[in-house]
Amino acid sequence: MERTIKPQDLKLAGKHLIDVRRAADRDVSAEQIPGARWHDPAQIAEWVGALPKDKEIVLYCVRGGSVSNGVVDTLRAAGLDAGFIEGGMEAWKAVGGEVNAK
Repeated sequence: MERTIKPQDLKLAGKHLIDVRRAADRDVSAEQIPGARWHDPAQIAEWVGALPKDKEIVLYCVRGGSVSNGVVDTLRAAGLDAGFIEGGMEAWKAVGGEVNAK
């Protein structure tokens, strides 16, 4: 999987989707991408070992910046096939990507 995924090219089927928005950013938002599970990026060491090694992992933050980059680095270093949505949740919504209430 590519490190960055253009939101208009993303197909969610079969992917393990992770919301890595900082807790404060997630708390002020009423939306999430369907099927996503939130994991606190500040506590990555506690959850990285539980991620599936046999699935592509797609993650997103608010705008696809430093949070997503840091988490992808850690996941890839752990041998996981991970990438993030370029532009984050905001770009996903801009191309008409589905969101729902969390």
